[in-house]
Amino acid sequence: MPEGHTIHRAARDHADVLQGKTIAAISPQGRFAAQAEQINGTVLTSTGAIGKHLFYHFSNGLTVHIHLGLGGYFVLQTQPADPPRDVVRLRMEGPTHVLDIIGPNTCELIPTHDVETLRLRYGPDLLADPPDPDRAIARIRRSRAPIAKLLMDQKVMSGIGNIYRAEILWLRRIDPMTQGCDLTEATLRALWDEMRELLKLGVELNAIVTNGERPKPGEPITERTNIFASDTCPECAGGIEKSTLAGRTLYHCPVCQTQST
Repeated sequence: MPEGHTIHRAARDHADVLQGKTIAAISPQGRFAAQAEQINGTVLTSTGAIGKHLFYHFSNGLTVHIHLGLGGYFVLQTQPADPPRDVVRLRMEGPTHVLDIIGPNTCELIPTHDVETLRLRYGPDLLADPPDPDRAIARIRRSRAPIAKLLMDQKVMSGIGNIYRAEILWLRRIDPMTQGCDLTEATLRALWDEMRELLKLGVELNAIVTNGERPKPGEPITERTNIFASDTCPECAGGIEKSTLAGRTLYHCPVCQTQST
C-alpha cells in the first residue's frame, strides 16, 4: 500500500499537468461510469491529500476521493495516450496528459464540502500545513496499545505505513511493543518531528529514504532504508527480529530498540 509521501507526491504531480484543465472523464471498467459522467467536461480546480487519501476537486463542487489500498495504482501518460484498458476504473484526460486510476480500494464521488468531514475521521496528517501533532500525541498517550500498532492506525496519525513504521521506531530506538501511554510527550513530539521530515523528504525524492544517504546527482532514486525487510541491524550487526502485529510484518532490532518511555 502506498504510504503518505506517495499520495502527497501524486497530488502534486497530477496537479502540475491537469489542474486548471477541462477534463474528459470516462470509466472504461464501467464501475464508475455514472460518476465519471458528472465530472466529464468540468475543470479540475485543485488536488489534495489526507494521509493515504487523494482528492481531485472539480469546478462543479464535486470531488473524486481515491484510496488505493493494497493493489491500486496510477498510470500517468502524455498525449497521445494509449487506449484505456478495461481494468481502468477512472480515466481523466486533459490536453497534454491522461491519468488512469486502476484497482483502487475506494473510488467515490462526493460533494467537495464533505472532504472536511472526512478529514476529521482520521488522525492528523504528518504532512499537513500547519502541522497538528497535539491531537495525535494526546490519543497515543491515552492508549495501552503498542506504539507500533498506533502508528499504523490512520485514525491516530495519517500517512505512516509499514516501512516508515519500522524505520522511525528504529531511528528513535523505541521498543515497538511499548504501550502508547508509557511514552512521554517529549518522546512522541520528537518522533512526530522526525517522521514529518522523513515524509517531506519522501515527497521531494518520490522514494522512501530513511538512512541518510541521499542520492547523488544522476544516481537513480531508490528506496534506502535501515532495517525494513533486512536481516541485520546496521548499528549493532545483530539480527533483525520479524514478527506479526495486526496482520502486518513488524521489523525491529531487539538490541538497539530498548527505549520504553
